[in-house]
Amino acid sequence: MGAAPQASADQRVAEFRRVFQRAEQEVARVIVGHQDVIRKLLTALFCGGHILIEGVPGLGKTLMCKTAADTLGLTFKRIQFTPDLMPSDIIGTQVLTEHDGKREFQFKPGPIFAHMVLGDEVNRATPKTQSAVLEAMEERQVTVFGVTYHLEPPYIVLATQNPIELEGTYPLPEAQMDRFLFKVIMNPPKPDELREILNRTTGSDRRKAEPIFKPQEAPAAIEALKELVRDVMVAEPLERYVIGIISACTPGSPGAVPEVSQYLRFGPSPRGAQAIILCSKVNALLAGRVSVSYEDIDDAIVPCLRHRLLRNFQAEAENVTTESILEQVQKRLKRPRA
Repeated sequence: MGAAPQASADQRVAEFRRVFQRAEQEVARVIVGHQDVIRKLLTALFCGGHILIEGVPGLGKTLMCKTAADTLGLTFKRIQFTPDLMPSDIIGTQVLTEHDGKREFQFKPGPIFAHMVLGDEVNRATPKTQSAVLEAMEERQVTVFGVTYHLEPPYIVLATQNPIELEGTYPLPEAQMDRFLFKVIMNPPKPDELREILNRTTGSDRRKAEPIFKPQEAPAAIEALKELVRDVMVAEPLERYVIGIISACTPGSPGAVPEVSQYLRFGPSPRGAQAIILCSKVNALLAGRVSVSYEDIDDAIVPCLRHRLLRNFQAEAENVTTESILEQVQKRLKRPRA
């Protein structure tokens, strides 16, 4: 009797790994390189979080997100953020319609209503329009004229921003940055990768990802896998390790490392700790385990926290990055003994 639940758990872990790795392979059939970005995108989906992708134009960010949605059988919508974009252009609005001689207002959903929503160059929209996405990201619902409309799970916002062309942009406020589970950097392709991109895009080799789930089955299947992520165990010493990381990154905290006190104004919120734990659980499942290890946590620290640390003027003047600060935190922080 005692072996049956273990066998069932093993099967669930094996199914999670099969789906995740198959999704990675299918997206990689279309996208050259960027394996880490693909993995973090899928990890954010199975964690129930959102992801911010930073990179110059033309690296395939939109194609990657669209391919991931097609692979998993999910609906996909793209929103091009511009300075004149209005909140109603994202959420939707009430439209006056006539039916059987009667006039009534009918809600016309905006592009926010999809499983995967890509906000392209999100920092080009005004703060008012950016804030229209906040309720959808956190509450998985939107409110229009006092009426609440729920967003069908699974739901993930994939936002992109251009790091070099900053004229005419509106930096994302800290409250919105904090709602992203990850911030990942999409680097330009290496020479051999660029050669492969040219072969695929300028020749007759047109690859297409094969879907893993049918559209009608995808939401329930992915939600079940998300529940499995929540069931992964985190031992108390590892929880203390994550708490120590957050403390070490918080200026004024007794555990703050010298670089944090010198270069940061604010540290991560509790969402940062939540993000590390959830990402670590996915890492554990991908390794075939149902409990988190220190290595799982270490892999999650930079993408989960790099956008949650607010640098001061000295850090900006000396070009000290949040990544370098997190590297010092990891070097100085000793793992607690089990």
